[in-house]
Amino acid sequence: MQDWLWMSATSLGRGIGAGEIDPVALTETYLEAIAAHPLTDRIYARVTPERARAEAAAAAERARAGQRLSPLDGVPVSWKDLFDTADIGTEAGSNLLKGRVPGRDAEVLRNATAAGLVCLGKTHMSELAFSGLGHNPSTATPPAFSDADAVSGGSSSGAAASVAQGLAAAAIGSDTGGSVRIPSAWNDLVGLKTTSGRLSLEGVVPLAKKFDTVGPLCRSVQDAAELLAILEGRAAVDLHDAPTKGLHFGILKTIAMDELEEAPRRAFEKSVARLKEAGVTFQEVESAEVEEVMPLSGCLFTAEAYGIWRDKIEANPDAMYAEILERFRLGKGFSGPDYVAAWETVDRCRASHARAAARFDALVLPTAPIMPPKLTRLIEESDYYVKSNLMTLRNTRIANLLGLSALTLPTGTPACGFMLLGAAMGEARLLRVGAAVEEALA
Repeated sequence: MQDWLWMSATSLGRGIGAGEIDPVALTETYLEAIAAHPLTDRIYARVTPERARAEAAAAAERARAGQRLSPLDGVPVSWKDLFDTADIGTEAGSNLLKGRVPGRDAEVLRNATAAGLVCLGKTHMSELAFSGLGHNPSTATPPAFSDADAVSGGSSSGAAASVAQGLAAAAIGSDTGGSVRIPSAWNDLVGLKTTSGRLSLEGVVPLAKKFDTVGPLCRSVQDAAELLAILEGRAAVDLHDAPTKGLHFGILKTIAMDELEEAPRRAFEKSVARLKEAGVTFQEVESAEVEEVMPLSGCLFTAEAYGIWRDKIEANPDAMYAEILERFRLGKGFSGPDYVAAWETVDRCRASHARAAARFDALVLPTAPIMPPKLTRLIEESDYYVKSNLMTLRNTRIANLLGLSALTLPTGTPACGFMLLGAAMGEARLLRVGAAVEEALA
């Protein structure tokens, strides 16, 4: 049964469908692992054993009756602590929301429950989702899988840790500037950033609604495809026979390849070499659109985030972690005309980027330019915290600004991800390409 903790969600689902895995026993195995793990309190904000057991029992009945609701019916997953969960605290990692208990599940959680997923509980996260590092002194800081002294990446920090540490079969997180992909990369997982507007944000505590997206952190591209289908209530894309031969990728050089640390650089180069052996062709790409939109991120993200949270923050600023408070307050420095002009530029660049990138199956780049920073140094050096946070999210933020779908895959080098950028609403194609890349890099 301990092997179940390290299987992909789809493998577990197949086992349930074949009658080889009992959903009740599976859920108990995860609950026991959560209770016994020495770092559980740094990963889970709240565990929901009663709900999990009830959902597992119902899944077991359906499996026996041959009436499973989806390929993942009976599979236990975790949820980032910004998805409303009925009668369970949902505080988004912030003391500003301490004691907040919604009366209804978020829409994506309702969809997941309707498909038979089992809710194990809520995972820790960066405060109000406004950091790519995952350090949260207000609640807890989850560890990186390959380095317990380093941060796990944010803001879906506990989400990634729950899967990487064998405490959930998959996790649901959110991505505003990289918050699914960074923790996925730093914990050797697959992470899917969906296109803004594709998945419902109803019942999701917001950061910046024009950029907020929902996405899975998991062990395989097949898991990501099945979870996306469940979250939006559609059939999953068919990933069978996805070939690498004939794929044509653009290597994004603009900004994305600057100042790479040695490990991410070598992991990316090794991945490109392996893909070339598998029949993929590459072309280096410079992007005027990336050059133009990246300087606007300070205005766009902070102005919207501060606009949403200003009244709550300023009523109780001492409740917040100082580094996050300062980042929100940067939004005060931008005017309405600044914000509108920035969006005019972004909209124009999104359209021109879509035309320029259409000749590629995907653009590729390292997911993060740096390795997971050590927690002690982040705590002790404010300048290092700010610089590390900006560098961590630099490459992932490109997809958010340009309105793209994106997927990060493990490279085989610990904490180094290989990222593919696809078209807006192009998740089906991106997942098929990702499945082919995953097989070549395995």
